[in-house]
Amino acid sequence: MASGVKPRVKVPKTAAAGEAITIKTLISHKMESGQRKDDDGNIIPRSIINRFTADFNGQNVIDVTLEPAISTNPYFQFEALVPESGEFKFTWYDDDGSVYDTTKSITVS
Repeated sequence: MASGVKPRVKVPKTAAAGEAITIKTLISHKMESGQRKDDDGNIIPRSIINRFTADFNGQNVIDVTLEPAISTNPYFQFEALVPESGEFKFTWYDDDGSVYDTTKSITVS
């Protein structure tokens, strides 16, 4: 994992079957747009998280394409229906080819 890039995710530990839960994600990333210049006048290369996905038990829940105007440390909050116990997998894709992921389990009663 690249230095300073750290994903954080908050998922409830339990839910009722079919309940809509709120998921919160944040990834620490500088998100350089490629439109700024350094002190010497050179363009700072673009370096952004360009895609974010979340899957539940292998089924896609959300798939977001990010553009250079996205803020530093992008935050996402969304709802997902949980029909059964399982695992969420969250994945962030970086311009440099790096992929950051984390998983969270939830128990449905």
